[in-house]
Amino acid sequence: MWRRSFSTLPKKKWEAVVIGGGHNGLTAAAYLARGGLSVAVLERRHVIGGAAVTEEIVPGFKFSRCSYLQGLLRPCIIRELELGRHGLKLLKRSPSSFTPCLDGRYLLLGPDQDLNHSEISKFSKHDADAYPRYEKQLERFCGFMDPLLDSTPPESLQSASSFNDKLSNKMYKSAFWARCLRQAVSLGHKDMVAFMDLLLAPASKVLNNWFESDVLKASLATDAVIGSTASVHTPGSGYVLLHHVMGETDGEKGIWSYVEGGMGSVSMAIANAAKEAGAEIFTNAEVSEILTEDSSIVKGVLLADGTRVESSAILSNATPYRTYVELVPTNVLPENFVSAIKNSDYSSATTKINLAVDKLPQFQCCNTNHSGPGPEHFGTIHIGAESMDEVHSACHDSENGLPSRRPVIEMTIPSTLDNTISPPGKHVINLFIQYTPYKPSDGSWEDPTYREAFAQRCFKLIDEYAPGFSSSIISYDMLTPPDLEREIGLTGGNIFHGAMGLDSLFLMRPVKGWSNYRSPLKGLYLCGSGAHPGGGVMGAPGRNAAHVVLQDLKRI
Repeated sequence: MWRRSFSTLPKKKWEAVVIGGGHNGLTAAAYLARGGLSVAVLERRHVIGGAAVTEEIVPGFKFSRCSYLQGLLRPCIIRELELGRHGLKLLKRSPSSFTPCLDGRYLLLGPDQDLNHSEISKFSKHDADAYPRYEKQLERFCGFMDPLLDSTPPESLQSASSFNDKLSNKMYKSAFWARCLRQAVSLGHKDMVAFMDLLLAPASKVLNNWFESDVLKASLATDAVIGSTASVHTPGSGYVLLHHVMGETDGEKGIWSYVEGGMGSVSMAIANAAKEAGAEIFTNAEVSEILTEDSSIVKGVLLADGTRVESSAILSNATPYRTYVELVPTNVLPENFVSAIKNSDYSSATTKINLAVDKLPQFQCCNTNHSGPGPEHFGTIHIGAESMDEVHSACHDSENGLPSRRPVIEMTIPSTLDNTISPPGKHVINLFIQYTPYKPSDGSWEDPTYREAFAQRCFKLIDEYAPGFSSSIISYDMLTPPDLEREIGLTGGNIFHGAMGLDSLFLMRPVKGWSNYRSPLKGLYLCGSGAHPGGGVMGAPGRNAAHVVLQDLKRI
């Protein structure tokens, strides 16, 4: 782990300072350093990575404490930063999805089309035939969206600009929209209408139009609500179904992978690339304030211990709220801008439990008794999601202020493919759990008894599918929304730095008028998941923001 103390931070003016050593901040630092800038990354915690971090909470067991799968990291970043050379090793999962049922049946899905057809046919021959067409359509939609992810949104100029800047901006916007028009034409009228339906409709409507099997629909529907407070019946939740095919590993579409050494290995590989390019990374260096000159331009940051770090370009990997409301001094930013940032949705209903166990769960529906991993153990295991109504009921509890009585749980067991994160014969299990409100109406996450009661609720639910699971637990680490806010710095506990609704994407992210990574304070940029294209271990906000900074400094 990276543990360089800020006490060794040289006293000099840096050409760029990055607040936060999460994967996006590190990505920005790598590109800025490759562009010739002197760059300092200031990380508040003792370890880099932000939410893409590996920590040994239980001796001998290395947990991916927050994010737990890799599939969204942009191929251009992997290629340009040569992350493979810097230690990134991806472990493909096949099968990639397993849904056990209490009636003794189960559904396996993955990259093997023959397996998919055979498995889905157990529930519906119609669905088995429709599934390849469903995936192909989503792949076409992803092809339409893919170029947008690596591009700066075509924002209007926000300040007084030269004739050349105005001309350059107009040319960029014209080229951007022309490219979008060409892609729309190539998609065709029928698919374009279907794409609009996917963007605007509830996930339940989209899936009901495609399939008839409850188990298949529920397995796919979890993609639409993961990390959000939304129900499968929420309008606009359909577009997140694209995550099903958006994942990519080594050029293979729709493939999500584990990372050897845990998700912190992604951050470490990017950090290695940044360091090789000349960036310097400092941990235990908490930024308490962004310093300004005449309330109009940045001049550096102030650390929690009183150290001043000078720079005329500050990139924040913190959330929009943390950056613009808590770090920028009051009355520096326009009131309407601050109001829009404050009124953004940072709500969360997500809890992550990481477990050390002494044996693999034995699922009753599989009727096996082997000590080693079987096909059911490699992918994402969907617990408590046998129908979309179950997912909706879990969400409904949260809307009423209560943690779900029967939570929706995504279980992954990365140690089935990665022998570097647990002792021999033992395993690491990740539980991504919904729905858990930030402030429950029937208790508090600060109450140890309340926390333990909810954890046991989750474990007992898993026991229904895998008897004896609870007795296999050695120890566990639990992060509720307030924990994610306090420990990782995620406002409201939102893993995406802000909701990913249609009103918070593209030209609207983080707020309308400021989607191009710049801010009303000259020299201050946003490079985290709160900027376009949003959350997930993607790296695109960091890469895109770095290019904007280099452009502003006329380095490209």
